[in-house]
Amino acid sequence: MQQSRLISGAWTGVRDDVRDGARGRGTRGRGARRWVPRAGVAAGALPWLASVAAAFTLAQLLLVVPGLGLGWDETVYVSQVSPQAPAAFFSAPRARGITLIVAPVAALTTSTGALRVYLALLSGAGLFLALWVWRRLLPAPVLAAAGALFASLWVTLFYGPSAMPNLWVAYGALAATGCLLRTARDPGDRRALAGLGAAVALAALMRPLDAVWLALPLAGAALLVRRHRIRPRRRLLLLVVLAAGLALGSAEWVVEAYVRYGGLFARLHRASEIQGSLGWYFAIDDHVRALSGRTLCRPCDVPWRHPATALWFFALPLLVAAGVWAAARSRHRTAVVLATVVGLALAAPYLFTVGYAAPRFLLPAYALLALPVAYGLVRLCVACGLVRVSRVRRGWRPAALVLVVVVVVGHLAVQYRVLEGVTGRVRADTVDYGRVAAALRAQGVRPPCVVTGTEAIRVAFRTGCASRQPSGHDASITRAELAAMGLRRPVAVLVAGGRQPPAYARGWRPHRLPELGRVTDYRAYLSPAATP
Repeated sequence: MQQSRLISGAWTGVRDDVRDGARGRGTRGRGARRWVPRAGVAAGALPWLASVAAAFTLAQLLLVVPGLGLGWDETVYVSQVSPQAPAAFFSAPRARGITLIVAPVAALTTSTGALRVYLALLSGAGLFLALWVWRRLLPAPVLAAAGALFASLWVTLFYGPSAMPNLWVAYGALAATGCLLRTARDPGDRRALAGLGAAVALAALMRPLDAVWLALPLAGAALLVRRHRIRPRRRLLLLVVLAAGLALGSAEWVVEAYVRYGGLFARLHRASEIQGSLGWYFAIDDHVRALSGRTLCRPCDVPWRHPATALWFFALPLLVAAGVWAAARSRHRTAVVLATVVGLALAAPYLFTVGYAAPRFLLPAYALLALPVAYGLVRLCVACGLVRVSRVRRGWRPAALVLVVVVVVGHLAVQYRVLEGVTGRVRADTVDYGRVAAALRAQGVRPPCVVTGTEAIRVAFRTGCASRQPSGHDASITRAELAAMGLRRPVAVLVAGGRQPPAYARGWRPHRLPELGRVTDYRAYLSPAATP
């Protein structure tokens, strides 16, 4: 009985907003300036958010985890702590945050399945905690809807159990925005103040430049919030906590910049080169194409064959605007608007400064923009009588319910279809890379060994070898050094597509390898030290 009361009470904020909007009062009036938490708000949110997080975790375990091997970027991050193979080259744009997250499992076992399960459970807990921060800011049904919308995207499901940093930046951004609002409204909320610094540090640990784009709108919000809501000392404290979180999370990346690259600006310049020289680009169309299931679209000059996969993307700006409009005269206005502003700030650099697309880049933006979208949709459901918290004609309910069911089922069907295609390709690649690694081991390529050339990183990791490249973004060795190394230990030079091996390997023993998807005519040239 008590549980039923708590769940039904979670609709109180929505009901009050509808009534305020109908009466034209909104946030006007002296009493609306003060925000007082309602008794039982936290407890009422628990079943909603726990259910969403549990469903998200279960969907990952069933749809994504089975048979999914490590991708190219994942291999780089995991190899830094895995005993399976020497660490791969760590390029300038990367940060070591995700490596720290996977370390407890990757350092103990080479099982990719165990790592996937661990990350699925952890990402479900992360979603719950990031939404839990907002439990005193927005009604529980809104938070649950926002979590469900975000978690239902194929890109969120795919990267939930992946050793990639973007989803964790999303959680950090979501939590940091909520913590800023809470500590601005309630100066005595010390947990929110500590959470603000920790969330920004998490984002900076994962991707320092993303954390800068996160901190900027949050700092602006700390300065622009009405004076009667926050005192000058409190504003300064919020700015100090933001700066401290950003500095703490970025410290390792900055120190490494001076140790390996000759300074912070040198590393930033190198990172820009690797990412295609950051500048002014219009990449929205690239992201639209990538939503059909391309985890990386670079260069993104492919035809747009599946428009249905991007319908939700085109609807997103309209739904966000509708959510902001719905909250404009409610006491939740500030929370909804700030979530929108921060989400747009996190999306802007990837839409207009990077000349290619990867759906994971926009995960932080999607996490925050899900809040205004959910707010507008929940208000619409209330207004249509799908939830009995306001007086509407019952005649609306059947038609509105059918429309909602059709839209939800259609959305989930499209997301599942794309997810199935992406995971299917990765599973096929997992089998192919395993066959290539087995073929190399059978030819005497065993640790300590080195693999270089086409798709060297993933092949080397599965073989237990070091991956080294004499050119490109991951250049870490010279051709002369590779030639000399081939006399002492097994070295495999991988070539494909009819290309000839480098001069130093032309006299080495050739061996044809199983093909890797689109990689055809795949061959290895094996040094004299590699003997079957």
